[in-house]
Amino acid sequence: MSQMPEITIRPYISADCGALIEAFRMSVRQTGRRDYSQEQVISWAPDEIDAALFDYHRRMLSTWVAEIGGKTVGFSDLEADGHIGMLYVHPDYQGKGVASALLRTVESAAIEKELAHLYTEASIGARAVFERSGFHLIAPQTVVFNDQTFVNYRMEKNLRAYAQFSPFPKN
Repeated sequence: MSQMPEITIRPYISADCGALIEAFRMSVRQTGRRDYSQEQVISWAPDEIDAALFDYHRRMLSTWVAEIGGKTVGFSDLEADGHIGMLYVHPDYQGKGVASALLRTVESAAIEKELAHLYTEASIGARAVFERSGFHLIAPQTVVFNDQTFVNYRMEKNLRAYAQFSPFPKN
């Protein structure tokens, strides 16, 4: 029986930008190809990504980085209203609990901020990860991004059910 690697989750710093872009691009281009066309994944994760803009967005949101053995293997974020815009794990580290660890961190932060719910637009491949973390399907949707049409899933997790674990008084 193989031992699960130790996953460290920490806040994002600008020095992480290149590694996060790489994890994002590899995740979309390798894992995303299971469910989306080559044209779609290139549109979603193009060769040229504005690193300054990517870094700016990571710094403006609550963003966490997952590491295994000091190597950046994934990341996620949380917007002030409970929206999770990004959850990506490098394909070499998928299936090792990285996405679940990131989602636990996001959820803990949301509960600390007294948010009522988390929500996201999950890709076809990410849907199961969110479902395993207690999210439920609101609706499938079709979106257009960079002239490509994608199917994804609006999903939500009610955090009120977890309020008993929060240090804040219940409303």
